[in-house]
Amino acid sequence: MLSVSYAPSEEVESDDSTSSGLHPAIHADHIPRPASAAESPIHAIATPKPTLLFAIASDDVEQVRTVLESGEAGPNDPVGPQSALAFTLTNDRLARKNDIVKVLLAYGADPSALRNPALNPTARAEGNMCPPLETTLEGMDPATRYFVARADNAHTRQTSRLIYRSFFRPLTRVRYDVVGQDWALEQLFRVLSMHSQRLAVAPIVVLLCGPSGHGKSLLARKFGSLLEVPTHTVNMTTLRSTHDIWQSHSMSPYEEPSSYTLAEFLLANEGKRCVVVLDEIEKTEDQKALWSLLMPWELGRCSLGAGARHIDVHNVIWLGTSNIGHELVFEHHQNRPEQDKPLTREEYLQLMESLRPRVSECLGASLLSRVTTVLPFVPFTLEEKKAIAAESVYALGGDGARQLSPQEVEALVMRALPHYVPGEGARSLHRAISNQLVDGL
Repeated sequence: MLSVSYAPSEEVESDDSTSSGLHPAIHADHIPRPASAAESPIHAIATPKPTLLFAIASDDVEQVRTVLESGEAGPNDPVGPQSALAFTLTNDRLARKNDIVKVLLAYGADPSALRNPALNPTARAEGNMCPPLETTLEGMDPATRYFVARADNAHTRQTSRLIYRSFFRPLTRVRYDVVGQDWALEQLFRVLSMHSQRLAVAPIVVLLCGPSGHGKSLLARKFGSLLEVPTHTVNMTTLRSTHDIWQSHSMSPYEEPSSYTLAEFLLANEGKRCVVVLDEIEKTEDQKALWSLLMPWELGRCSLGAGARHIDVHNVIWLGTSNIGHELVFEHHQNRPEQDKPLTREEYLQLMESLRPRVSECLGASLLSRVTTVLPFVPFTLEEKKAIAAESVYALGGDGARQLSPQEVEALVMRALPHYVPGEGARSLHRAISNQLVDGL
């Protein structure tokens, strides 16, 4: 059979604005021969590449990610008579089932396959044909249910299209690491989409603001790793002078160990896409320490000292995290007529508009005028709290927790919810689950 290979048919924008079309390449060693032609003996058999079925059945989350990342298999490829998603959900031998489901969804697994009898063979129950309980929302634990429902939401798919063809496309996977904050993610994707469609001199500067424990630092931490670009995190509480910011070493335990200062990091990545996280930016002891950010945030160029040459930083993505406006966020939430329902886009934009002046008061209008967008992080809904608590069960309980049924996980979650503290966010649920697990020892 004639073998024809193609370059990817989808054009994905890169920082170098390169793209490729369809280029069929015919391999000479695959040209068909007459049936009577003598075949050369095969002396070596190539080791087969891991399949998606093998990766899932091995209960190996990273292997599943590797197979999907390589393109060797797609998240919607059938695994035997089932979709990959249905196969995972119905496999009782998997201890990392929740994590594998999240990886499949992050790479584009379609939850509608769970409603397709051809991809999710039905089981008989009292004479009626119905899908296996594990593949229905009612039969899932709160975390799996939340992420499957999120992936199945039309708004989620619409938002993903904003950066579908840009360098930032991998960021759509952050939805399966961060719970909640749908409108913040949509607004972020809109900003990134606009930036990728034009030749911008100024870099992207985003401030993530709001209550503690609502995902700001987690999003900032995931940003660089999803894009596979270098990240440098500055603990802004340690700064004492303007000079300190450039001499700051990366403080994040989640990044590759590095001896670089921020100045050395920017020099090493000059002109390249990279991420700088300014954690707790409002807690800088002397606000004058922030003045050195004015030129790089406006012109995309940075001077590290008197007489020193300018460094090109226009491709740097600057992410600041802050608790500025946390009381405003809670006040806005309490004034909503239906607090249990998710915010509408109009409500979120109104909150954004109210928050920006508050940030200006704290950081100064001169600095804020150079910020691309300020994104408020809002209180969690009930379903989001349940998902966070269930994730905590798996994270803290280890192998023992992974043997629990969805109903047992839900029971732990429901006992934790009364201990939720809005001002502490996810941390209070994490602590409540931890206390339950300790008491159960």
